[in-house]
Amino acid sequence: MARLPLSFACWNYDRTRALMDGSVQPDGIALNYLDMPVEETFFRMIRHAEFDVAEMSLSSYAVSLFRDPQRFVAIPVFPSRFFRHSCIYVHAGSGIHEPRDLIGKRVGVPEFQMTAPVWIRGILAEQYGVPVDSVQYFTGGEEEPNRIEKQALHLPANIRVSAIASDKTLAQMLASGEIDALHTARMPSTFHTQPGKVRRLFPDYMDVERSYFRSTGIFPIMHTVVIRREVYEANRWIAQSLCKAFAQAQHRCYQDLQETAALKAMLPWLTAHMEEVQREMGQDYWPYGLEKNAATLRTFLGYHHTQGLSPRLLAPEELFAPETLESFKI
Repeated sequence: MARLPLSFACWNYDRTRALMDGSVQPDGIALNYLDMPVEETFFRMIRHAEFDVAEMSLSSYAVSLFRDPQRFVAIPVFPSRFFRHSCIYVHAGSGIHEPRDLIGKRVGVPEFQMTAPVWIRGILAEQYGVPVDSVQYFTGGEEEPNRIEKQALHLPANIRVSAIASDKTLAQMLASGEIDALHTARMPSTFHTQPGKVRRLFPDYMDVERSYFRSTGIFPIMHTVVIRREVYEANRWIAQSLCKAFAQAQHRCYQDLQETAALKAMLPWLTAHMEEVQREMGQDYWPYGLEKNAATLRTFLGYHHTQGLSPRLLAPEELFAPETLESFKI
């Protein structure tokens, strides 16, 4: 029987590489893996739904659920997770030395609805007493001018968001002091080119992030995987088939990272790092599926709603194809 051909847009991750090289193949599916940067994938999928299956910003996907029609349905697979305390940058002359110093400041963000800033704003509010509406936000391109929100937003009046000038970039504005801080996913170039002017809010971010995980149990989810809804509705079986394949590909990655005959990643102390991570976070420290991620998703969806991005509070199970909500045993 012929396999169902599906296009899949996703970055080149170690946990998905077996899908890219074909050593893991989803049951009944001929997957055409398109390796491309996340910004391009998100833009093309949100704006034009160009792919059958795609990696997707968790926040962008949640926003899309309040559009009519709903164009996508997700599966509980999370190709990107990231502790984001390291991703808060400040201008050295801004007077910002601790989180509460951000109150009343000018904060840049590539897009207000980006997943990374949603987590950052939520953590700053919940953990450090920096209300989301206590700063003024400025959106635009981080390294190239003229970036705009991929989806129209309808935010509460108390949240102030303005676009920067068309000839400006957030990285340069941070270095010049035109903005006081930057919440972002990618490290700004000026962190390296102008280190005397741009620094991290949390220089000891590994210790801070480790403490955050110990107290919350949360390893923030950045991206999920979505299927175009018409493709899913015509072939409901593909949601489970894809979940199974993603899990198999991830299992191979786990095995590779624990191989000691020869290091499979260019990290001299990879074995020590893996042992440390597993001591802190458990053997399955990057879990897929709803059950193991429900608390993390509830936290994110709470932030999303509080920040005006979700008109109502979503429940985690509303995000995913119903066939994927329960795991099956072999």
